[in-house]
Amino acid sequence: MGVINVLDKHVAELIAAGEVVERPASVVKELVENAIDAGAKHITVEIKNGGTTFMRVTDDGCGILRDDIQVAFLRHATSKVKKEEDLDRIATLGFRGEALASICAVSRLQLITRNEHEETGSSYLIEGGEEKSLDDAGCPVGTTFVVRDLFYNIPARAKFLKKDVSEGNAVANIIDKTALSHPEIAFTFIRDGKQALKTFGDGKLLSAIYAVFGREFAGGLIPVDYQLDSVKVSGYASKPVHARPNRKMQNFFINGRYVQSRTAMAALDEAYKHSIMVGKYPSCVLNIELPYEMIDVNVHPSKIEVRFINERPVFDAVYHAVKSALMQFDTKKQVTFKKETAFNDIRKFSPFKNAEVILNHPFQPQPPKPVQPEKQSVIAELDILDTAEDPLEQVTVSDSAKPFDIFSKQAVKAAKREEQFGKTEVTVDKPLFVNDPPKQPQQPQKQQTAEISEQLPVKEEQPMLFTPPENKLRYIGEAFDTYIIVERNSKELLLIDKHAAHERIIYEKLKAEKAGASSQILLQPITVTLSKEEYNAAAGHLDLFRDCAFDVEDFGNSTLIVRSAPQYLDAAEIADCVAEMANYISMGKNDIFTEKMDWFYHNVACRSAIKAGNKNSAQELMEIVKILEENPDIRYCPHGRPITIVMKKSEIERQFGRA
Repeated sequence: MGVINVLDKHVAELIAAGEVVERPASVVKELVENAIDAGAKHITVEIKNGGTTFMRVTDDGCGILRDDIQVAFLRHATSKVKKEEDLDRIATLGFRGEALASICAVSRLQLITRNEHEETGSSYLIEGGEEKSLDDAGCPVGTTFVVRDLFYNIPARAKFLKKDVSEGNAVANIIDKTALSHPEIAFTFIRDGKQALKTFGDGKLLSAIYAVFGREFAGGLIPVDYQLDSVKVSGYASKPVHARPNRKMQNFFINGRYVQSRTAMAALDEAYKHSIMVGKYPSCVLNIELPYEMIDVNVHPSKIEVRFINERPVFDAVYHAVKSALMQFDTKKQVTFKKETAFNDIRKFSPFKNAEVILNHPFQPQPPKPVQPEKQSVIAELDILDTAEDPLEQVTVSDSAKPFDIFSKQAVKAAKREEQFGKTEVTVDKPLFVNDPPKQPQQPQKQQTAEISEQLPVKEEQPMLFTPPENKLRYIGEAFDTYIIVERNSKELLLIDKHAAHERIIYEKLKAEKAGASSQILLQPITVTLSKEEYNAAAGHLDLFRDCAFDVEDFGNSTLIVRSAPQYLDAAEIADCVAEMANYISMGKNDIFTEKMDWFYHNVACRSAIKAGNKNSAQELMEIVKILEENPDIRYCPHGRPITIVMKKSEIERQFGRA
């Protein structure tokens, strides 16, 4: 007996439906595309519970003739393809004739329609692929599809659906893309009883962009209109200053169909080369029009990918279109330079109140020398230090110095105060290790050290033994003023890069404390436009932003508003950081530190850590070893360099021929 069976009609339809209907968004996409092909000017989409229990798509297109209703739900039934030659010139969004058959096979579907040539409409009910009724109905010209209980007859498929919020976001994304590709159609999207989107349908692409993404995004675009041979590119691209941390706002349409094209993405990146920072991506809404015979749209079940006969014309057209738009935009800008602008005071993250770093440049006017005051009390001195005009608050450093070198700057300030006011009982906090320690006075005096890992008195002592209960560590010495040499349990020899180790310790401390979680209120709140997926994920996890010193609120219409941000961020960087954090949240990450925040932590840690060549006491170096032993996960510095090299006793003995 043979083992190959011919599947019955019902099972075959369920399998075929799985290729077309993946989730509620797949149903909405197929029904909306059919409405567009029917010539609709107004399309309304309504969903409940993410579309899993209820979807309704209404249009004012031509409608379906009563004689064609039952045939339309048969597999491979279509009015758009009749012969083989038609496949070479597909001008409609739908053409396979599988959408309605697949949808009705896995849901309870009701169709209400009336053709413009009929006086009475029709109501057709079909469940699980089985016809239930076909009756007369009063309705306007057009078509309404009502889909209920998706996958009710396939529980195995239903359990793979995501949460209602995620499924609803997917539907909203489909509506957004379709509204951008057809600005001549007025779209209305209702989600759980609330209107989420409404476009004007005036045929202006910028109006559709404004309705979908909001004013901020639309205001950062430049028009694109270019034709190269038979390929025409039109739409809008973002200004270089509005680059984003990901590609989620790149929208490409080919002959009115939303597609994901690597060719177009590569051309866009090449056009923006040298115009935006590395790691940033432009946004765009571009429609590419080319002859239908130059593309094949029948290469993907969801028709989201296309194949070109020749990709080069498409690449060249997109590249030259965007590049020429950027060049035209640059010529319109009026750039003025002020001599003093480049040397303005720059404020960076600093533990001092009102602290400033002034670049010592020959064109920068130098502040007048402060008048030497008479001897004052400690209280008077503190009053002077708290004023904004304190001359000591303006520490002059060379161009080679960096604004993050805050700890060596503190030592300079302390020395100037002592020289001006004499010795006082006021002490200055400093970290455990100082980059350039001052020379030791003849009579050593006590100094208060600021805690980086733990508080320790800085004293020159003889090498000491540090013996934790877990491991027996013996300090051997230091090689080249860089590498700590420690013996562990009389079995291993440890070589530790003191700078890399201390840098990672400080980095972990700053990251754990969110750099002090110090935020400042913005004079003018900043709005950030996100994709639907990013917006819904971020709006549900605003507490994660607060943990990182951001005060972010939901502003509606895919927009967040930022009212306060960390002090160390420039205003131009805040929007990028929030967008990057929202992207991390949408991917399910709770660790939402952005590249900019990590860069800040790396920079402060690198400049605060002890350097190779510094003279350090055995007690200081053994404190680093202690922290490393207590945190075995610390094995690399923030830059990826190894911290510790372990040499076993057996390996050393083998080198000397003892083993």
